[in-house]
Amino acid sequence: MKTLLVANRGEIAIRAFRAAHQLDIGTVAIHTFEDRNSLHRLKADEAYQIGEPGHPVRAYLDPAAIVAAAKEAGADAIYPGYGFLSESPDFAEACIQAGLTFVGPSVRALELTGNKQRARDAAEDAGLPVLQQSPALTPESDLVAFSEAIGFPLFVKAAAGGGGRGMRRVENPADLSEAVDAAMRESLSAFGDDTVFLEEAMTDVRHIEVQVLGDTAGNIIHLYERDCSVQRRFQKVVEIAPAPNLTAAQRDALTSDAVTFAHHINYVNAGTIEFLVDKAGRHVFIEMNPRIQVEHTVTEEVTDVDLVEAQLRIAAGETLADLGLDQESIVLRGFA
Repeated sequence: MKTLLVANRGEIAIRAFRAAHQLDIGTVAIHTFEDRNSLHRLKADEAYQIGEPGHPVRAYLDPAAIVAAAKEAGADAIYPGYGFLSESPDFAEACIQAGLTFVGPSVRALELTGNKQRARDAAEDAGLPVLQQSPALTPESDLVAFSEAIGFPLFVKAAAGGGGRGMRRVENPADLSEAVDAAMRESLSAFGDDTVFLEEAMTDVRHIEVQVLGDTAGNIIHLYERDCSVQRRFQKVVEIAPAPNLTAAQRDALTSDAVTFAHHINYVNAGTIEFLVDKAGRHVFIEMNPRIQVEHTVTEEVTDVDLVEAQLRIAAGETLADLGLDQESIVLRGFA
């Protein structure tokens, strides 16, 4: 890997440039007209404007424009960061077809984890505990039958995307139809996909996520967990590592299931596997984020592992052993 284009802006672009500089990799920024004075543009070795004035975000969602900028700059790799096209299998495929290294998981892994229902089915196949769930809803779906099989409270959830969009908690059967309609509209607006389903709502739970790293040789390790239970409107507000008040057995079960799932889907690069944990200690798989997360720095603080540098080195063909990483070497150091 000689030159890296970062298909993002702001903090995560600057973070990627820092890791690339540490590895003596050339860096390329992209920016829209409105972002021409943004800090991330100045942190790269060179920068290219994409898109048209008056559309400050659209170009960051344009695979063709980004790939064209990479080719013009002579880049041989693209780092997607988080948000925008980071979870797009079409973008990953476009990079590969253009002869560029996509710094992330395989197209197949993106296709699987990008849909919550497919990911849940894969987790069940891997032997992980999962929530009760309905099939994708259609106009002909029997909402009464599905909801009675699951029980209330329940969630209406978008199959695509994340961040709490296209998600409604329903306490009463009388509110279900309206919630389904609202979730479908929001999901279509946010993700271009109005597929929704019903899912069991565990009550009084914690939200725990496990950071994993995998290489192309099939090696996968975890870097322990983060507690992201403090949320507003299903958006994470505070992340804590390590998660407080987890027993050693609970931590082992969560991290073991995360690694099992990652192996099951042949996962490569950095990813996060998310669980709900109730007061009795029961945990269930809910989804996987096949990318770096905003909160990756919390894990870096307590493991001393540079996750973005690891992403770049793995994408360049190095193994975890080349990085000096194995499960025994990952030790929790303090609190963040």
